[in-house]
This record gives sequence, structure tokens and C-alpha cells, in this order.
Amino acid sequence: MDMLWSGWGDPAKAAPLPDSVTGLLRDLLGVTPRESGPAALADIELPAPGLTDEARTALAAAVAAPDGLRDDAESRVRHTRGKSTPDLLRIRAGEVDDIPAAVVLPGGHDEVLAVLRACADHGVTAVPFGGGTSVVGGLAPTTKRPFVALDLRRLDGLLAVDEVSRTATLQPGLRGPQCEALLNERGYTLGHFPQSFEWASVGGFAAARSSGQASAGYGRFDEMVLGLTVATPEGTLETGRAPRSAAGPDLRQLVLGSEGALGVITAVTVRIRPLPTRRIYEGWRFASFEAGTAALRRLAQDGPRPTVLRLSDESETFIGLAQPDAIGSAEVPQNPGCMAIVGFEGTEDDTAARRAAAREVLLACDGEYIGEEPGDRWEHGRYNAPYLRDALLDAGAFAETLETAAFWSAIPGLYAAVRDALTTTLTEAGTPPLVMCHISHTYENGASLYFTVVSAQGEDAVAHWEPVKRAANDAILAAGGTISHHHGVGTDHRDWYAREIGPLGIRMLQAVKAEVDPSGVLSPGVLIPVR
Repeated sequence: MDMLWSGWGDPAKAAPLPDSVTGLLRDLLGVTPRESGPAALADIELPAPGLTDEARTALAAAVAAPDGLRDDAESRVRHTRGKSTPDLLRIRAGEVDDIPAAVVLPGGHDEVLAVLRACADHGVTAVPFGGGTSVVGGLAPTTKRPFVALDLRRLDGLLAVDEVSRTATLQPGLRGPQCEALLNERGYTLGHFPQSFEWASVGGFAAARSSGQASAGYGRFDEMVLGLTVATPEGTLETGRAPRSAAGPDLRQLVLGSEGALGVITAVTVRIRPLPTRRIYEGWRFASFEAGTAALRRLAQDGPRPTVLRLSDESETFIGLAQPDAIGSAEVPQNPGCMAIVGFEGTEDDTAARRAAAREVLLACDGEYIGEEPGDRWEHGRYNAPYLRDALLDAGAFAETLETAAFWSAIPGLYAAVRDALTTTLTEAGTPPLVMCHISHTYENGASLYFTVVSAQGEDAVAHWEPVKRAANDAILAAGGTISHHHGVGTDHRDWYAREIGPLGIRMLQAVKAEVDPSGVLSPGVLIPVR
């Protein structure tokens, strides 16, 4: 099944907002219903593909499948940009000025190499496409040349399982549920469950340094990766012949997070874990975000470490976003404090022991145990937030997310600075917002902050958001945060990423790109500024 072209996921899972929420949007934020819905796909006027006959012939010849090159209107629209709120607003308005000329679907590593050679030979650029879930402009290259979406859905196999070493080799087109099902059949799990799990791909997890909701226990995706096979216009790169090595810099780390700008990942070797026999998620309440943050830090630094560890601030807890299925529910208390979701996965004995020890820590930090119902509700709705965003857009609201990370000592200042930037900029523009935040990932030395902002759309919602996003990005860097913890850089964060790593860091990346992609075939302008 393809994702909804004008929104998120499976249209059958979409639901309108409860009346209580639409009333809150109207009364609190001045949100008014949209005058019209999204454009119909059939009514969108597309620019001509722009490929020469020679280029089209060469690209079609590079793939074996008879339908390996598609340039029909629907295929091109479905591969236009990603799923950020500005992306969705533009596609809903029928704006397709940066649509790919065609979609190419290779069936294996050698065909990916052949496609890249054809692109280099004919002046065409290529953007690797997995699940299409980028929210940072990762699928919108900066180029005046025609480009193709390099859709990897046909590379969707489990290539090998090494039960002695507990590793699996996966192809990049596997979506999260497919990958998990194949491993579960053998008694294993990857343990990687980001919010985009249902639609994002293994290749995308690696290319964007994805982080899943159970990262406290299983780690980030880049921590799971032991080896990579990468196709570039200059040939093949193989990395990772041992779990750790002192043989020079680790080239895996150069590919991880490269977002398709340095090569196309065609195989990923990852460590796997036995399927847990017990899973339990529970809710805890803290009087303030500061108190809850201190409790999370204590668990992250001194243990025991839960598998899932999340904390919503007062605003997010009150609205119910701490439990997406509770949005608008009368069950949300009037003075809810801050909700933490704490989860444990593993064997019966291990889970019980860690749960009991964590309980003592959380009680010592003045946490209030509120039972398993909040945790069960979170588990049931853990992938629903993007559908909620679509419903907010339908109701005439603007809703977007952004995330960052910092050391523990910088978290309070970072939280305050980003909230202030979002609130001040939107209020001055005449659309006062609701700003919510949660800690979604914790480490011994720091944590991530994930912000959700909702406001009225203004006359031109995309233009309205641009100065707000710039102000938030500036605030992140000024407060000591990184420009992205798990969404990536893409084109949206590229200029701030350049500030974060400095001119020398950018020149290093440009030098690598010049070696592996001298013709600038791969995702120009994504991650790395074009020289």
C-alpha cells in the first residue's frame, strides 16, 4: 500500500478531531475552518518530465523490471517532497514545482549502480526514496537539472541471519513492520520503533540516524548498525567486518546520517535481540517538568534503565498528547502535572527486577505512580500523532514539530529558549500558539527535546512558518543544542548544520562528496551545501 499522497499513512486510519479539540482551537488560538480541502490529484497540473529521450532510455535500461521507470502523474506526485507540514500544505495546494521527472525502481545493488552511472552520463540527479517520511526537506534537492526519485521498495529482503553473532543483514526497502515481522518469525526483534515505524524504511533509518521510542533500552538505529553496503556513482563501498575496529576512522559513521548525499545504502547489517517475553508500560506523574527531568536523568545515569522513558511537559500532558489516544478525552485531569511513560521489555525476571528498582527511584524523586492504563494507552496510540497532525490541518490549524538534543546541564535553558522563540515569533505575527514539548530519548549525558507547536495558519501558512522556524533554529544553536536529534538535516536544516560543524567541517564533507559523487548526482543540496 502507498502512503496517502496528500497526508500521512493509511487514509482508513484517519479520524476527525473531537468537538472538544476543535472548540479549544477556536477559543484559545482563533483557528477557523479552511474554505476548501486539498486539491484532487487528477486536477494537479504537472510540469513536463524534462528527461531527454536518451536519458529516459538509459535509465529504463538500467533496471530489469518492465515497469522499473515510471513517469505517470500519480507516481511522480507520490514521490514529491516528504511529510513536513510545509510539504503537505504545498502538495494540498497543488504546488509541484519540485516534482521528480520520473521514478526509478531498481531491483538490486547492481541495478542501483547502473542507475547512478546513467544519471552521471546524462546530467540527471537522483534522490534515494525509502518510505517518503522525511520532514526536513530530504527529498527536495537543490538543483536545476531534472531529477529522479530512486525508489528502493524492491530491495526488501532479509538477506541473512547469524544467530551465533546475533546479527541480521537487511535490504533498505524493508519498512519497519515488514522488518520486524521477518525477524519475529525467527524469534528476534530489532527493537526500533520510531513514530514513523509503520511507513519508514530500514535504509531511511540508517541514512537519517533514526531513533526509536524504545531507544532507552535498545539504543538508536545508528548504534545497531554493524555493517553497510553502499552504491555510489564511483563504485561500491563495503564497511563493517567486525563489531568494533581500530583500523582507522569508522566509515560506517560517515555513511550513517549522510541522507543519500554520499551514496545509496543497499544493505544494512544490524545487531538483533531475542524477542521479549514480557512488555509492560506504565504512567507516572510529576509536579513539574523540572522534577520529571531530574527523575529521568537519575534513571539514565544511575539506572536501572527502562526500555521506554518519556516525559511530557505540563502543556502536552494537559492536552493529552502524552497519550495520543487521549486527545480531547474528559479523562485528562484538570491539574495533570507532567506525565512520564516508563516501559520495560525483556524476560519475566529481568523486567520485574528493573521495574521494581525503577519504582524505588521514581518514588524517591517524588513521582506518583498512576498505573498501567496510561502506558497501555500510549502503546496503543504510539504511531497516531502524524494522523492527528493531518486532522489539525483539515480543521484549519497549523501544526508542526521540531526536535533537538543537548547535555543535561543545557536542557533547561534549551527548553526555555525554544519555547520562547516559538511563542514570541508566532504571537508577534498575530497567531499565538500552543507550544508543547516532551523528552523522547535519554542518555547518560543528555537528552532530546521534541516540540509540537499548534496555531492558526495565517493567510499563507508556509510563508507564515518560515520566520518562526528560523527563530527556533537560531535559538537551538544559541542555547547549545544540536540542530537535529533524529529528524535529520535535509535542506531545511542545512544552513544551521553548517553553522554547527563550522566551515572546515563542511569542506571535509564536500571533499568526500567530490570523491564519491564528482558529477553531483546524489541529492544535491541535501545535508551538504552545493559548492
